[in-house]
Amino acid sequence: MNGLLPSTTSAFETAEAAETYDHWFRAKVLSSLNDDRPARPHATVMAQLRKIVTAQPDDHAADSMEG
Repeated sequence: MNGLLPSTTSAFETAEAAETYDHWFRAKVLSSLNDDRPARPHATVMAQLRKIVTAQPDDHAADSMEG
């Protein structure tokens, strides 16, 4: 085997790349599960995101007017 996975099997070019990502992802999940900080309410997070989004210029406004 040459180490390449069929495109229908994985988005990664090699099994090693898939394993590296899997290791990274599992470490992130474990870190999150072990985080003892209090959770933030959904409404608070959404309000913060709304501020970020509304502060961004709307580059696609003209595109939405085209039919």
